[in-house]
Amino acid sequence: MNYAHGLPIFCASLALEIDGVAEVAAVYDPIREELFMAERGQGARLNGIPLQVSGAKTVLDSMLCTGFPYDVHQTVNEVVGLFGDFVSNARAVRRLGSAALDLCYVAAGRFDGFWEQRLHPWDMAAGALLVEEAGGRVTDMQGRAFSSRTGSIIASNGLVHDEMERIVLSRHSK
Repeated sequence: MNYAHGLPIFCASLALEIDGVAEVAAVYDPIREELFMAERGQGARLNGIPLQVSGAKTVLDSMLCTGFPYDVHQTVNEVVGLFGDFVSNARAVRRLGSAALDLCYVAAGRFDGFWEQRLHPWDMAAGALLVEEAGGRVTDMQGRAFSSRTGSIIASNGLVHDEMERIVLSRHSK
Protein backbone atom coordinates (compact mmCIF):
# COMPACT_ATOMS: atom_id res chain seq x y z
CA MET A 1 0.00 0.00 0.00
CA ASN A 2 2.84 2.45 0.81
CA TYR A 3 4.39 2.02 -2.65
CA ALA A 4 1.03 2.45 -4.40
CA HIS A 5 0.53 5.76 -2.59
CA GLY A 6 4.04 7.08 -3.18
CA LEU A 7 5.11 6.66 0.44
CA PRO A 8 8.83 5.77 0.38
CA ILE A 9 8.63 3.02 3.01
CA PHE A 10 8.50 -0.27 1.11
CA CYS A 11 10.76 -3.16 0.22
CA ALA A 12 11.21 -6.46 -1.55
CA SER A 13 11.32 -9.34 0.94
CA LEU A 14 12.35 -12.91 0.19
CA ALA A 15 12.89 -15.94 2.42
CA LEU A 16 13.71 -19.55 1.67
CA GLU A 17 11.87 -21.85 4.05
CA ILE A 18 12.66 -25.55 4.36
CA ASP A 19 10.04 -27.55 6.25
CA GLY A 20 8.49 -24.29 7.45
CA VAL A 21 11.73 -22.83 8.82
CA ALA A 22 13.41 -19.83 7.17
CA GLU A 23 17.02 -20.66 6.28
CA VAL A 24 17.98 -17.67 4.11
CA ALA A 25 16.50 -14.18 3.98
CA ALA A 26 16.97 -10.98 2.02
CA VAL A 27 15.08 -7.70 2.32
CA TYR A 28 15.91 -4.79 0.02
CA ASP A 29 14.85 -1.18 0.58
CA PRO A 30 15.45 0.54 -2.78
CA ILE A 31 14.87 4.04 -1.40
CA ARG A 32 17.60 3.80 1.25
CA GLU A 33 19.67 1.31 -0.81
CA GLU A 34 19.77 -1.05 2.17
CA LEU A 35 20.12 -4.80 1.70
CA PHE A 36 19.42 -6.85 4.83
CA MET A 37 20.56 -10.48 4.58
CA ALA A 38 20.66 -13.46 6.93
CA GLU A 39 21.51 -17.13 6.77
CA ARG A 40 20.56 -19.41 9.66
CA GLY A 41 23.56 -19.82 11.94
CA GLN A 42 25.60 -17.20 10.07
CA GLY A 43 24.29 -13.93 11.50
CA ALA A 44 22.51 -10.99 9.90
CA ARG A 45 24.03 -8.20 7.85
CA LEU A 46 23.11 -4.81 6.44
CA ASN A 47 25.04 -4.02 3.26
CA GLY A 48 27.67 -6.51 4.45
CA ILE A 49 28.02 -5.10 7.98
CA PRO A 50 26.98 -7.39 10.89
CA LEU A 51 23.75 -6.48 12.66
CA GLN A 52 22.97 -6.63 16.35
CA VAL A 53 19.71 -5.90 18.13
CA SER A 54 19.46 -3.06 20.64
CA GLY A 55 20.28 -3.23 24.32
CA ALA A 56 17.07 -1.71 25.74
CA LYS A 57 16.22 -3.60 28.92
CA THR A 58 12.61 -2.60 29.54
CA VAL A 59 9.57 -1.73 27.45
CA LEU A 60 9.55 1.65 29.21
CA ASP A 61 12.95 2.35 27.64
CA SER A 62 11.94 0.97 24.23
CA MET A 63 10.87 2.35 20.90
CA LEU A 64 8.46 -0.22 19.51
CA CYS A 65 6.75 -0.62 16.17
CA THR A 66 3.56 -2.26 14.97
CA GLY A 67 1.20 -2.38 12.06
CA PHE A 68 -2.52 -2.63 11.55
CA PRO A 69 -4.12 -5.37 9.46
CA TYR A 70 -5.93 -4.48 6.25
CA ASP A 71 -9.19 -5.60 7.87
CA VAL A 72 -8.60 -3.40 10.93
CA HIS A 73 -12.17 -2.07 10.73
CA GLN A 74 -13.40 -5.57 11.68
CA THR A 75 -11.30 -5.72 14.86
CA VAL A 76 -10.68 -2.06 15.61
CA ASN A 77 -11.31 -2.30 19.37
CA GLU A 78 -8.87 -5.20 19.78
CA VAL A 79 -6.14 -3.64 17.62
CA VAL A 80 -6.45 -0.13 19.03
CA GLY A 81 -6.74 -1.48 22.58
CA LEU A 82 -3.46 -3.38 22.26
CA PHE A 83 -1.84 -0.34 20.62
CA GLY A 84 -2.95 1.75 23.61
CA ASP A 85 -1.55 -0.81 26.04
CA PHE A 86 1.87 -0.52 24.40
CA VAL A 87 1.70 3.29 24.12
CA SER A 88 0.99 3.39 27.87
CA ASN A 89 4.01 1.23 28.67
CA ALA A 90 6.69 2.13 26.08
CA ARG A 91 8.90 5.14 25.49
CA ALA A 92 7.49 5.40 21.94
CA VAL A 93 5.46 3.41 19.42
CA ARG A 94 5.63 3.88 15.66
CA ARG A 95 3.70 2.52 12.68
CA LEU A 96 5.57 2.59 9.36
CA GLY A 97 3.39 0.30 7.26
CA SER A 98 5.94 -2.33 6.18
CA ALA A 99 6.20 -5.33 8.49
CA ALA A 100 9.26 -6.64 6.65
CA LEU A 101 11.13 -3.35 7.17
CA ASP A 102 9.89 -3.05 10.75
CA LEU A 103 11.49 -6.42 11.48
CA CYS A 104 14.71 -5.40 9.73
CA TYR A 105 14.79 -2.33 11.94
CA VAL A 106 14.47 -4.51 15.05
CA ALA A 107 17.40 -6.58 13.74
CA ALA A 108 19.40 -3.38 13.19
CA GLY A 109 18.62 -1.99 16.66
CA ARG A 110 16.55 0.89 15.27
CA PHE A 111 13.47 -0.49 17.03
CA ASP A 112 13.55 -2.54 20.22
CA GLY A 113 10.46 -4.60 19.43
CA PHE A 114 7.63 -5.22 16.98
CA TRP A 115 4.25 -6.91 17.17
CA GLU A 116 1.48 -7.45 14.65
CA GLN A 117 -1.29 -9.87 13.84
CA ARG A 118 -3.05 -11.10 10.70
CA LEU A 119 0.12 -11.04 8.61
CA HIS A 120 1.02 -13.24 5.65
CA PRO A 121 4.16 -15.44 5.58
CA TRP A 122 5.79 -13.13 3.03
CA ASP A 123 5.38 -10.21 5.44
CA MET A 124 7.42 -11.77 8.23
CA ALA A 125 9.45 -14.86 7.25
CA ALA A 126 12.57 -12.96 6.13
CA GLY A 127 12.43 -10.35 8.88
CA ALA A 128 11.95 -12.94 11.61
CA LEU A 129 15.14 -14.74 10.56
CA LEU A 130 17.00 -11.42 10.47
CA VAL A 131 15.91 -10.64 14.04
CA GLU A 132 16.95 -14.07 15.30
CA GLU A 133 20.31 -13.93 13.54
CA ALA A 134 20.96 -10.44 14.95
CA GLY A 135 20.53 -11.82 18.47
CA GLY A 136 16.84 -11.15 19.04
CA ARG A 137 13.88 -13.31 19.90
CA VAL A 138 10.76 -14.11 17.87
CA THR A 139 7.51 -15.81 18.91
CA ASP A 140 3.89 -15.70 17.85
CA MET A 141 1.54 -13.47 19.85
CA GLN A 142 0.59 -16.35 22.13
CA GLY A 143 4.23 -16.81 23.14
CA ARG A 144 4.65 -20.00 21.12
CA ALA A 145 7.50 -20.85 18.77
CA PHE A 146 7.35 -18.64 15.69
CA SER A 147 6.03 -19.93 12.39
CA SER A 148 5.37 -17.69 9.41
CA ARG A 149 2.04 -19.53 9.04
CA THR A 150 0.56 -18.43 12.39
CA GLY A 151 -0.20 -14.92 11.16
CA SER A 152 1.08 -13.15 14.25
CA ILE A 153 4.47 -12.14 15.59
CA ILE A 154 6.30 -10.58 18.49
CA ALA A 155 9.93 -9.81 17.64
CA SER A 156 12.31 -8.08 19.99
CA ASN A 157 15.87 -7.58 21.11
CA GLY A 158 15.20 -10.47 23.49
CA LEU A 159 15.58 -8.35 26.61
CA VAL A 160 12.06 -6.87 26.42
CA HIS A 161 10.37 -9.92 24.91
CA ASP A 162 8.81 -11.39 28.05
CA GLU A 163 7.40 -7.99 28.97
CA MET A 164 5.95 -7.54 25.47
CA GLU A 165 4.37 -11.00 25.67
CA ARG A 166 2.78 -10.14 29.04
CA ILE A 167 1.24 -6.98 27.57
CA VAL A 168 -0.17 -8.91 24.60
CA LEU A 169 -1.43 -11.82 26.68
CA SER A 170 -3.05 -9.54 29.26
CA ARG A 171 -5.08 -7.93 26.46
CA HIS A 172 -6.13 -11.31 25.06
CA SER A 173 -7.26 -12.50 28.49
CA LYS A 174 -9.61 -9.53 29.00
